[in-house]
Amino acid sequence: QADLMEFGGVSAQAGGSLRLSCSSSGVIESSVCMGWYREVPGKEREAVAILDKSGRTTYKDSVKGRFTISQDNAKNTLYLEMNSLKPEDTAMYYCAADIRLWLCNKTPDGRNWFQLSYEFNYWGQGTQVTVSS
Repeated sequence: QADLMEFGGVSAQAGGSLRLSCSSSGVIESSVCMGWYREVPGKEREAVAILDKSGRTTYKDSVKGRFTISQDNAKNTLYLEMNSLKPEDTAMYYCAADIRLWLCNKTPDGRNWFQLSYEFNYWGQGTQVTVSS
């Protein structure tokens, strides 16, 4: 059983918008680093965006300016607002959360840990996003 639950994955037209939600009683509220990943069959899971408790965000280059990660503490929910959707955004999207801040930080040589590691303790089961041209 997954610790987190994603909602909002549907089919959309290129150029359209979707908002994904991720919730779980207590997990989001107690986590200090949260993120969204996506996976296409036959390819490695890739990091999309992360958010830490201070509100600092980091995005995969191909989604910068189009996607926004945010959190609603009152609702214990993590969001991913997706605009200007492209067919290459088609994937299964997963939310992740952890109490360890280093997952939201950079390595000594300046790389983003969330793009190198899948070590989040809490994961959702995924929600499918399909973007047609």
